[in-house]
Amino acid sequence: MLRLFKKKFVLLLLATVVILIVIGVSSNQSSSLNTVGNIISVPFTPVQRFFTFIGQKVEGSFTYFKDIQTLKQENESLKTKIDQMEKDNRDLARFRQENETLRETLKLKDQFNNYDYIGGNMIAKDAGNFFNVFTIDSGSNEGVTVDSPVITSKGLVGSIIGTSPFTSKVISVIDSDSTVFAVNSRTMELVRVKGDLKLKDQGLCKMDYSEKDIEVGDSIETSGLDGRYPKGIVIGTVIEVKGDENQFDRYAIIQPAVNFKQLQSVFVLKSKSNNLTGTGSAKK
Repeated sequence: MLRLFKKKFVLLLLATVVILIVIGVSSNQSSSLNTVGNIISVPFTPVQRFFTFIGQKVEGSFTYFKDIQTLKQENESLKTKIDQMEKDNRDLARFRQENETLRETLKLKDQFNNYDYIGGNMIAKDAGNFFNVFTIDSGSNEGVTVDSPVITSKGLVGSIIGTSPFTSKVISVIDSDSTVFAVNSRTMELVRVKGDLKLKDQGLCKMDYSEKDIEVGDSIETSGLDGRYPKGIVIGTVIEVKGDENQFDRYAIIQPAVNFKQLQSVFVLKSKSNNLTGTGSAKK
């Protein structure tokens, strides 16, 4: 058995050597053995093609996955850059808004220069989507008192209805318990702006009036006659006029200048002279 195995091994070795010699010689085109090499290589051609095909496919697969990985890395890099650009755009928009708010606040300070401004941030609010009653983080320790006017750079928010050393409660003009004596800046007619149970859920309020000369687009401001608010703070704009000939049924719907759904910070006005109706009047 061992002898037979050795004989087969020797024969296999000799055949391998012969094939290698033939292939080597046949690589010379002028060799007479080239024909023999061609005859021998013909049966192996399909096998060579098969392995060549498999090799190309394997190489192509590696290239494909390599390209996928490269694209994935590039995609992650681009996504990171886009996220950074979006953050930069949000920051820029916020800075612009803050800059605009500061400019409007400076205008207010010029207009009501006999008042100190106490800043406050919303820390709590009553149920609902709008800030009709809410709490700020400024209190009596900072000089906030009941009935102090509360504003933003856009216009009137409301007034203080309660204080503690470190917090204060604000009632806004859209609350149903709020009433503000105001004036139509176009006609100078005295009107009364008050909250409404139905309208407050839309961030709106209503205005009673006696004359017929009320138009959509009229600007409504504080009159300074109620001893609480200085004259000239913008309350809002008439967006709809309702009523008939009966003066008791006449009213208009007001869109407040302040967005009570996105309210975040306010200013509490503190009169330097404790006289809200005199020296604090707006410059007309």
